[in-house]
This record gives sequence, C-alpha cells and structure tokens, in this order.
Amino acid sequence: MSRPTVLLGMSGGVDSSVAALLLTRQGFEVHGVTLQVWEHENEEVAASKRWEERGCCKVGIARYVANQLNIPHELVDSRAQFRTAVIDDFVAAYANGTTPNPCVRCNERVKLRQLIELADSKGISFVATGHYAHVDGSGDHLSLIKGADARKDQSYFLYRLQASWLNRLLFPVGKMQKTDVWKEAANLGLPEEEMRESQEICFVSHGDYRTFLQEQPDLQATPGNFVDQTGATLGTHEGIPFYTPGQRRGLGVATGQRLYVQRVQPATNTVVLGPEEHLLSSSCTVNDLNILDPRLLTASALVDCKVRYATPPSPATTIPLAAGRMIVQFSRPQRALSPGQSAVFYDGDRVLGGGIIDTIEPTSSLIPMPPSSST
Repeated sequence: MSRPTVLLGMSGGVDSSVAALLLTRQGFEVHGVTLQVWEHENEEVAASKRWEERGCCKVGIARYVANQLNIPHELVDSRAQFRTAVIDDFVAAYANGTTPNPCVRCNERVKLRQLIELADSKGISFVATGHYAHVDGSGDHLSLIKGADARKDQSYFLYRLQASWLNRLLFPVGKMQKTDVWKEAANLGLPEEEMRESQEICFVSHGDYRTFLQEQPDLQATPGNFVDQTGATLGTHEGIPFYTPGQRRGLGVATGQRLYVQRVQPATNTVVLGPEEHLLSSSCTVNDLNILDPRLLTASALVDCKVRYATPPSPATTIPLAAGRMIVQFSRPQRALSPGQSAVFYDGDRVLGGGIIDTIEPTSSLIPMPPSSST
C-alpha cells in the first residue's frame, strides 16, 4: 500500500524541521522543498557563517534535516516571484502612505501558492508547513484554526489562503506548544543555540525598514510638512514613506507635548500629528477581502477582530458593503489603526477571513447598525 505524499516547505527553522520529523513518523512520504525568496549566497560564503546568519532561509539546516530523515530535498529559486509579489508591494504601499504586512502577502502570493502549484506539478497530495495553526472539520466544512500555543499562533498571517486549499494543508506543529517542539528538535540533533528565531521581516536588516526603503532606486520620497489637525505647519518631514500611524520616534518636532503620527496624506504630501488620545478609532472600512466563512458577506456579524499580529483581538461588528468592502465597528476604540494592515476576523479560535484596512473613522460611525447575528 502506497504512503500518502506531502510536499513540506522547509525554511531551515525549528518548526518546519520538526514538522518533517513528525510527518515521517506519521507514515507520510515527505518531499522537502526550500523556497529561496531572498539573499542568495555562495555556498562557500554561507559555509563560513553560523547557521542563523545564512539569510532568511537556512538551506544548510533544511538539507541537514532532510539527510537525517532520508527524505528528498530541493531548493527552488523564488526570488523573482518574491520581488514582484512582496517587495514591490511593500515599497509601493509605503510610497502610497499605507503600512503593509509583507508576511501576509508572502504566504498568500508566494509560499503557500507556490507550494500548492509545485505539489500539483509533482502529483503530490498534501502540502505542509511549520506554521502554528491547524485545519479542523471534515468534508466541505473545513476551517482554519488558531495554533494551540497562543504565544506562537500564526493564523493572522494565514487568513488569505484559499478555502479550496484547506483539504490539502497540513500544519504538523499547529497543535503543539513551542516547548514541545524544541524537545522534538533534540531528536534531530539541532543545536538550540544555533536556531535563534527572528521576529523581523526577512528582507529588512535589523528591523530598519526605513533604510531598506531608502535603498530602493524607484522610491520617490519628497520632503513635506508636518501639520496639526487644523492644518497648521509644525515642521518638515523627510517623505511620506517613512511614517506610519502611531509613530512617535524620529519626528524631530518640538512643541512641548508628545506628538504622534495620526495619518499620512499622500495627496498633499503632509503628515498629520496629534496627541495620543487622537489615535483612537471606533471603526474602519476594509477592502480586498478574503472571506473563509461566506456568511460574513451576506449579513452583519459579531466577531473578534485582530488588527495587528501582536495585539489581542477585540469584539467588533462587521457590516458587508458592495464591491468587496466591509465596515468594522469596534466595541472598544482601537489605537493607531493603519491603512494597509490586515483586519482578521475570528469566531473563537476559528478564522472567518479578513481584509485590508482602508479608511479609518476616529469617531462613531454614522451608519445605522443592522441587527447582528453571531457566527
């Protein structure tokens, strides 16, 4: 009897490495693949570095794990797709005064999509990654669920996957605690001190996205004015791309009070500053929706809404609009909502979908609230 086949994305991190171990233990015929999305290094140069210094995808570790488990492994050059779908999008978003989330775009447009396409081309049944999430349900009633380890849950970054992929996706570490993943890593001989995790964007060194933007030859950044809520000039900024709502550092404006970026206005090349209390918003609109539960598109619903990865979800009401847009009204005002970021909707641990924050409403919405139905 043939074993079920699975294509595993192997970044060289501890999570995908342990996923490989678990899948082989469960009887799968595992095919490992590393998508090289950034920093292609000469093998001799890479060999001279510590493992955690070898770019965003630690190919050496992935190959080591594959050899340990006696599974095939290949390296696929995905840099062109990554440049177009993620980096160009990242730069364009900041140029337009919005705040992108490249990890969301990467999972949607590069990693998961390319793994699915590769699996199709090879006749492989399933696709797996080391993400902290899992799929639950059966038949046509499958749902994306938060990872069991609340501190490591990555469902926020996965909300844009296609519903049609759910019956093929495996997340072997999704129901595990991180401490247990590390215990399994010991069975692979992976040195914990060499496997430090980074919370930074993989193509941005030391978390300094402004320097990265300045290095992009096509980016247009024209100095303009900082203004207050009345339009009065407070100082000069270095260019729209370098500011995002909630930012306080690096403004270079002295007024005797703490000022924060309230909003960025590309049309006038101005950045509005104000006190912290003005950062609160009661509602927003979202567009570019990816809805996993179609009921959200037909009636208002009570949901938990997460507006950034590191922020706990907040109760909210979603109100569907025409043309793939939606209003989100929060039960508690949210701080520093940023156009371009993702608003992700949950029913408990179940991901309902989400979209890209478009416009912000700093005061209560004037749109009447329809009767709400819980999902």
